[in-house]
Amino acid sequence: MPPYDPSNFPPFAVTVDLVVLTVRRHALCALVVRRGETPFQGRWALPGGFVRADEDLGSAAARELVEETGLCAHDPAKPAVGNGAHLEQLATYGDPARDPRMRVVSVAHLALAPDLPAPRAGGDAHSARWAPVDDLLREGEEATPLAFDHARILADGVERARSKIEYSSLATAFCPPEFTVGELRRVYEAVWGVVLDPRNFHRKVTGTPGFLVPSGGPPPGRAAGPRSSSGPGRPRCSTRRCCGRKSETTPADARAPGHRRREKREQRARPWMAGSRRTAAEPPGRRRNRGEPPSE
Repeated sequence: MPPYDPSNFPPFAVTVDLVVLTVRRHALCALVVRRGETPFQGRWALPGGFVRADEDLGSAAARELVEETGLCAHDPAKPAVGNGAHLEQLATYGDPARDPRMRVVSVAHLALAPDLPAPRAGGDAHSARWAPVDDLLREGEEATPLAFDHARILADGVERARSKIEYSSLATAFCPPEFTVGELRRVYEAVWGVVLDPRNFHRKVTGTPGFLVPSGGPPPGRAAGPRSSSGPGRPRCSTRRCCGRKSETTPADARAPGHRRREKREQRARPWMAGSRRTAAEPPGRRRNRGEPPSE
């Protein structure tokens, strides 16, 4: 067998590009940077950079994420941290003509995080901003295309996020560690671009075992109430869904008028956390037509 000669093969570079998505002002937004160097100087592009000689792909993507956003890649096996973001490999792009400088293969990664502050530019970027994905992917004479093949990468990342939250709890990556069902619903609406029925959505996500768990804290803006008689240190149940036992409080017909409405409002405002089940047995279900509620 003849010896391997590296000079027989043309050299090429490997980069990582990041599709960083968040929900800001009820809109799905992506992080873009304005390039300060050639090629495509002055054009908006996805953040990213070359893989260093001593890095693997995951380490390079995590480094770029920290440099561009200040976020750390979240390890699913460990408890969530305040500055953590979901990071996963998206796809590989290797068109020989994608970069005019030389042959460059890009391994794109998808990052999801809660509402983030204004980004800071790093590397060879002059500025950075959050932009609605609908504006970045808009086609037409007035649209300014992204540099390289980043429009295709962004479209693939958005579709991955839209598809994956349909069968998993990945939508909680857009939320802080504790959130209300209403906040989670607005994430689904922003990512899918639809309007969901609040009552059906609440019943769906709180009724799927392991999808969400009560955080144990009081609803936002309310003081912690008394503990129930179900045991020391256990938070009071607002509905039968969280523990399966019937309430031992005053019968419904003897309660003050409006009690049930107030109870439902408190239940909707109650803080929740992502459950241990990463795949939902019966997720909310995407609806392409505006106004349709989640499937029953």
